[in-house]
Amino acid sequence: MRPVALCLIFCASALLAQQPITSLPYTPSLDLSAMDKSVQPCENFYLYACGNWIRNNPIPSDQSRWDVYAKLQLDNQQFLWGLLLEAGKTDSPRTPDAQKIGDFFYACMNESAVERAGKAPLEAGLRDLSALRSLKDLPTFLAAQHLSLYASSMLFDFGSNQDYANSESIIGFADAGGLGLPDRDYYFKTDAHSVEIRQKYVEHVAKMFELLGDSPEAAKAGAADVMRIETALATATLTRVEERDPQKLFHKMSVAQLQALTPSFRWAPYFAALHMPAAGQVNVTQPAFYRAVETQLTGNSLAALKNYLRWHLIHSRARFLSSPFVSADFDFFSHYLRGTPVMAPRWKRCEQLVDHMLGEAMGHVFVDKTFTPDTKARALAMTKDIEAAMKSEIEGLSWMTPATKKQALLKLQAIANKIGYPEKWRDYSSVNIARDDFFGNVERAVIFESHRQLDKIGKPVDHTEWGMSPPTVNAYYDPQMNDINFPAGVLQPPLFDPKMDDAPNYGNTGATIGHELTHGFDDEGRQFDAKGNLRDWWSKSDDSQFRTRAACVSDEYSQFTVIDDIKINGKLTMGEDIADLGGTVLAWIAWKNAEKGKNLQPMDGLTPEQRFFVGMAQWACGSERPESRRADAITNEHSPNEYRINGVVPNMPEFQQAFACKAGQPMVRENACHIW
Repeated sequence: MRPVALCLIFCASALLAQQPITSLPYTPSLDLSAMDKSVQPCENFYLYACGNWIRNNPIPSDQSRWDVYAKLQLDNQQFLWGLLLEAGKTDSPRTPDAQKIGDFFYACMNESAVERAGKAPLEAGLRDLSALRSLKDLPTFLAAQHLSLYASSMLFDFGSNQDYANSESIIGFADAGGLGLPDRDYYFKTDAHSVEIRQKYVEHVAKMFELLGDSPEAAKAGAADVMRIETALATATLTRVEERDPQKLFHKMSVAQLQALTPSFRWAPYFAALHMPAAGQVNVTQPAFYRAVETQLTGNSLAALKNYLRWHLIHSRARFLSSPFVSADFDFFSHYLRGTPVMAPRWKRCEQLVDHMLGEAMGHVFVDKTFTPDTKARALAMTKDIEAAMKSEIEGLSWMTPATKKQALLKLQAIANKIGYPEKWRDYSSVNIARDDFFGNVERAVIFESHRQLDKIGKPVDHTEWGMSPPTVNAYYDPQMNDINFPAGVLQPPLFDPKMDDAPNYGNTGATIGHELTHGFDDEGRQFDAKGNLRDWWSKSDDSQFRTRAACVSDEYSQFTVIDDIKINGKLTMGEDIADLGGTVLAWIAWKNAEKGKNLQPMDGLTPEQRFFVGMAQWACGSERPESRRADAITNEHSPNEYRINGVVPNMPEFQQAFACKAGQPMVRENACHIW
């Protein structure tokens, strides 16, 4: 226990020492000090590349995991902290965006005002819930809740998305939802730890009811109602692996057909209360789930349903209330489920909220301060290089027939590259942000975004829109937009480093670009065509060949241990694992093409080829708490960081040649997997 106590004291002190920064720090994309050269690269390449980084960067006490991405995200946060403090000053003129982000942050940081408010922000919703007299009243109440819910769900989810059959059309999407635990599997696993989680969850729900003023007996009974209803909903919910197949999520219906699924829930007043355009057809992603909703509506007393609804009303808003609610929410969902010792300081939580609520307003300021035209041009050039490598790979595939190759090349050619920030910035002028109303700011910002999404129904698709804010340290591929997106936040050192030679840059950011590009052709993305429509453009033989090769990757990763006796769910992580391998292969080809004819020399004791692979590995340097690893084994479609490196390089003869690995060593796979 002694080392743990010392770590908690040290880490807490480190949190207190955090201050805003005026410029982003520099760490090279190949960090020699992060390496542990006492480890043989052919035995464990991840530890060879990252061993010292892991030792020198213990997980901060407010984090469940810590890695290079998280550290860069913290740098961005500290930089934005300073910008938000400046934007919150009222003694000089401010732009409209600066006023909104500054006043939002100011109100969020006014902790004494939040404490004085206590549970008062919940009172309007609780009054509306108490006024329900029958199921006829439910649609209007639920619509109001769905408009104002943040990162939570109540009974089901409803929103908008591109029609799987016509990507240029936006339709309503009725999705599964309504669970409080992170995944449906939590309700059914029978091991001792899972049983304990369910017990702790019921205790947490009861505690929240007591904070609302329930007696212990009433709180316990209400929590039992919640668990019973959620378990029934979970039973009818697809698994995460099943949800990876878009064919299982496409059931377009008329409103009348949706109404027939749930006779006891009146959709017309629900849609009217949402103030959304005429629904027309709706994609009901999981019809069996909506039949389960109907069963719960008719099979429970109104009192039991109110307990369930009351729980989700408070659960969705707990983090915006006074400290008893915030602490209880953290204690279960972060401390118990994820192993995070202490809550993040308030400035971090407030900065994250501004990013989530007004991300492009803050992102505009971030880009102006940090992102140069040269960085954008270089990132776009690298993207083009990797797309050219993908083109040559597709053309040279021995297992794909010419007709399918033609379709694959059409899709590749149609991919749009979004680098840094949106072409046009989101307009937040209709969002009222007040310096003295934190909870109101949150609710108004959430309602703005809910209406923005619902208002898309029936309108042309905006292909310039982004799904991440510019400061985000991440990237993504959208199969229906058929675009890859790299925010400014991820295009900076140590991930993308203009001061560094090309080898580690292609290994790091190049492999990330290749990763996102490969998602267009992984087990899920390959089902969408060049226009983003769900269409089978594969021949039967090509489909079979792909499945065999994808199974090689899935089988490999399914042998890796997450923690204790828990293995990676290779079917859940298949898409990301395929993208990690394919992305690195493409980055290697693109780098070799870019360096053709150049006389590259060793640097810092590493050959250019070795520098490529060390750069490729060092984005993943990090560690994760045991509780978080257990949770990720159920919920995370990504493999643990070490396997995102040590699962890739054994399949690459280029790696074995670079480090002179021999057959039989751990980083040499006898039957290597290869798709692209």
